[in-house]
Amino acid sequence: MSEIGNKIEAANNEAVQMMQTARPVWVDVGRASDVIPGMEEDLILHAGPPVKWENMCGPVKGAVLGALVYEGKASGLKDAEKLVESGRIKFDPCHHHRAVGPMAGVVSPSMYVFVIENRTHGNRAYCTINEGLGKVLRFGANSDEVIRRLKWMEHTLGPVLQKAVRQAKDGIDIKAVTAQALQMGDECHNRNVAASTLLLKELVPYLLKLDIDREVLVSVIEFIMGNPHFFLNVSMAACKSIADVIRGKEYCTVMSAMARNGTELGIQVASLGDRWFTAPAGNPKGLYFPGFTEKDANPDLGDSTISETAGIGAFAMAAAPAIVRFIGGSPKDAVRYTRQMYEICSGTHVDYQIPYMDFMGTPLGVDIRKVVEKQVTPIINTGIAHREPGVGQVGAGILYAPMDCFEKALEALADTLVPA
Repeated sequence: MSEIGNKIEAANNEAVQMMQTARPVWVDVGRASDVIPGMEEDLILHAGPPVKWENMCGPVKGAVLGALVYEGKASGLKDAEKLVESGRIKFDPCHHHRAVGPMAGVVSPSMYVFVIENRTHGNRAYCTINEGLGKVLRFGANSDEVIRRLKWMEHTLGPVLQKAVRQAKDGIDIKAVTAQALQMGDECHNRNVAASTLLLKELVPYLLKLDIDREVLVSVIEFIMGNPHFFLNVSMAACKSIADVIRGKEYCTVMSAMARNGTELGIQVASLGDRWFTAPAGNPKGLYFPGFTEKDANPDLGDSTISETAGIGAFAMAAAPAIVRFIGGSPKDAVRYTRQMYEICSGTHVDYQIPYMDFMGTPLGVDIRKVVEKQVTPIINTGIAHREPGVGQVGAGILYAPMDCFEKALEALADTLVPA
């Protein structure tokens, strides 16, 4: 192996170790404007790589307009659209602010977000609170019902969660919850049934100690109990705090982010810093809600692929055979997808283990060199949004990331390593 090759291998091995030893802990809940670095009054964060308003897909536009009405910056959706077109509203990817957002990924200043601290490396990451399934802002829905739920989350849910988690002296260990949930049939991206229950178990003692109205307490617990994806957003912030530790690592060819804005999928590579390498977003193949077909589907969308970046989600599908009832396929397919991902990763996780595979660690650390060499890209399982704004979720499915962005990244990497 060449000298550069040896340096790459050493850097990749160290990167995997850094992600393995990361310990994400839920330490706080706060208003986005108070806790997210660089959050401004007229700034809206979105999922995926950078995208201009005119190039945004239907669900992202729908979520942006809904967020502006929610913030009180517009009296209605038409007024919100005029506001955007006036140029007053600025847009930026969540990833540029140490944050992640599911699906449309929209974060506005008044929204409450989870604050996750990586206790091993000291960095923090952020994600909004999960609204539930169906007609929700993150899938582009923006009706009065959606806005009312967001207001309840701002005025009731967020402050209650903040008071509760601040009572936990050492925070709530999200790594431990994730590891246990993988033993119980979750993959912690599209299936979070066990993880959400485990998180509620950790949270309830602190909730019961709060001096708040009983009806408020009941409404918060019922909301969490009725939302099997409540853990997803906590997990996404945890995965962001894990993946961020390898950013800027010299010679490292491990993917540090993968995200979609509904128009493009973009990846970032550790040694290439904050540069995005993009390709058109693909279309998931999966199961649709009654009355909808793939003709209604928007291309792939959201920052939730930070899950796969950190070694869970679709990479851990062998741990969650029941996921196929939501995304399509068979339990054998779930195992096959996980086995395939080992081919393109630099290592395995020591704590995230798969019972069906003799407790082997999940694939960890996508090496873009292996992706291009083997012509195998990361597998993604995902929710599916309607292509028109305002409709919401219409199904869930699976797809592979496009090869083009990995080839572009590898060419850029070669340019940095080979002297002119």
